[in-house]
Amino acid sequence: MQFEKELIPGRLIRRYKRFLADVQLEDGREVTAHCTNSGSMKSCLEEGAPVYLSPVADPSRKTRYTWEMIRIGGDWVGINTSRPNQLAWEWISRGLIPGLERIRELKREVKWEDSRFDLYGEGNDGKCFIEVKNVTLKEGELALFPDAVTIRGRKHLQTLIRARRAGFRPVMLYVVQRMDVKMFSPAREIDPDYGTALDEAVWRGVEIMAAQARVSPDGIEFHRMLPVAL
Repeated sequence: MQFEKELIPGRLIRRYKRFLADVQLEDGREVTAHCTNSGSMKSCLEEGAPVYLSPVADPSRKTRYTWEMIRIGGDWVGINTSRPNQLAWEWISRGLIPGLERIRELKREVKWEDSRFDLYGEGNDGKCFIEVKNVTLKEGELALFPDAVTIRGRKHLQTLIRARRAGFRPVMLYVVQRMDVKMFSPAREIDPDYGTALDEAVWRGVEIMAAQARVSPDGIEFHRMLPVAL
């Protein structure tokens, strides 16, 4: 995935009110950027660290920039939570995700019952719902999700279970936007209920996948699938 516009470099001053971040640009100006990540952003926040912002042309937006990535420990971490859905669409369309290579007729934001799934497609294994999550939390060599308690995340797992009972193929796809990890696991210490819900989802037939992305100011590329440790 290539960025629509050239990104703007700067350094993080602080993140606050969950959705805002002050950044000092290379010319010395201080600007406020929108932070799409509503979680704790634990392990990907460091004041003074290099960051990149994307400019926003929409005149109705109060903030003129969106925070895209931050450099932690020598690697870029993608923190824009709107990117994983775009990445999943691109990677599945290009046949890059093992197990989802034959998915066709891919659609975004498909409503089912009282929920809306990120992606829907059809393949040899039937009709498939795919829910996508952004992963930035790291502990050692583990990529973890979530980084804060998520009632909404548990609801998505329960909906995938219902979809499985209704005859659909349900997939939970975690997009890991950092390269300094080797395996994915649920963050049970942060949200034990989510870990339990994920265990049940797997037992009920929900497929769990974790795709690692290589993030850079030039774009975001598929790197490999990570093993999942439950």
